[in-house]
Amino acid sequence: MEAKLIERLEAAVARLESLSAGGISARGLPDGVDEVSSDPSILAFDDLMAQYAARVSAAAEKIGGQVLDVTKLVLEAFSVQKKLLIEIKQTQKPDMAGLVEFLKPLNEVILKVNAMTEGRRSDFFNHLKSAGDSLSALAWIAYTGKDCGMSMPIAHVEESWQMAEFYNNKVLVEYRNKDQIHVEWAKALKELYLPGLRDYVKSHYPLGPVWSASGKKASSALSKAPPPGAPAPPPPPPASLFSSEPSQPSSSNPKQGMSAVFQEISSGNVSVGLKKVTADMKTKNRTDRTGVVSASGKETHSSSPSFSKAGPPKLELQMGRKWAVENQIGRKNLVIDDCDAKQSVYIYGCKDSVLQIQGKVNNITIDKCTKMGVVFKDVVAACEVVNCNGVEVQCQGSAPTISVDNTSGCQLYLSKDSLGTSITTAKSSEINVLVPTGPDGDWVS
Repeated sequence: MEAKLIERLEAAVARLESLSAGGISARGLPDGVDEVSSDPSILAFDDLMAQYAARVSAAAEKIGGQVLDVTKLVLEAFSVQKKLLIEIKQTQKPDMAGLVEFLKPLNEVILKVNAMTEGRRSDFFNHLKSAGDSLSALAWIAYTGKDCGMSMPIAHVEESWQMAEFYNNKVLVEYRNKDQIHVEWAKALKELYLPGLRDYVKSHYPLGPVWSASGKKASSALSKAPPPGAPAPPPPPPASLFSSEPSQPSSSNPKQGMSAVFQEISSGNVSVGLKKVTADMKTKNRTDRTGVVSASGKETHSSSPSFSKAGPPKLELQMGRKWAVENQIGRKNLVIDDCDAKQSVYIYGCKDSVLQIQGKVNNITIDKCTKMGVVFKDVVAACEVVNCNGVEVQCQGSAPTISVDNTSGCQLYLSKDSLGTSITTAKSSEINVLVPTGPDGDWVS
């Protein structure tokens, strides 16, 4: 009996030795992963997710739709970061090409989130942008030293959230008196980063990730080059979180043509040449209901305006609540004169055009426009400029707030009644604010 027991023990020991020699631990995990998974920093990351991520997820489940989809991607990005932290403890510090390749799984998730904010603006645009911008905080893992061009990890997390907070605050303001679940989601998202991620990084990686001195080497993109004769790899993805290519700024000087239009409007000569929205152009009174405003046969131009490839031009009132001005190219005489304080104006994909809004409206949004001029009298809530390039906005009356986000080149002309306007900017450049001065009302910045 004893001989058989000894024989079985010897066989078990021999099996364990063979598993160890093959790089597999006794629990069936790759050699070293079991030990790394029990590292205090990895366990603390699990605590971070359990404490903060669960709250964001619970709120998103109640909201559903795009908010739930983007929240799932945020949590997926955090999950990918945990896997990368485990890999870092077993991998030697790579060169820059190797680091980009190493971080590719995280970047792919971030690109998915960014894709959700593209195209026509969603009703949950602020949720999507808040979540998407917040993920740049996860790039702290790419910190390699003071000469890498990044802020130190703790500061990077805080600075990244400041970008996301621009939209997170909009969610809080919009739903404060409407739906507390959205407010809960916004607060939980912030706490995931501040104090959640920030305190985690402060406790375990204040100087950045610690790579293994004797671990395996990280593979780089160069090491994965196809052999001769193999088909060429697909083209690179769009600009990512970890790319360092600078954007091309546009000129901050206002174009003389656009400024001349503003000067004419400011002088009071606003009725000449303006294309008015008549009753038959409104959606509720249209028979074709295509949403395309036809040009008058008497209208003449030195050059025919082009049309956007994104879709047909629109200038219409939708459902009695929202003016849609879309894909207008080369139209310098657009005007909305039959509006009220309950209606909003959404301007999308316009280029080299000028729109005048005669009357008080609730909200104005200018999205993905280039060389666009907008003149309005009064706005109840805010005028927002998003994803634009070289736009000019003139307020002839009052506006509580004007916000500019992700825009290069924006001229803001304020009236004497709007000098108290709150102006907020995020991820934008070349923003000029001009105010009237002197008896002649000359513009000065």
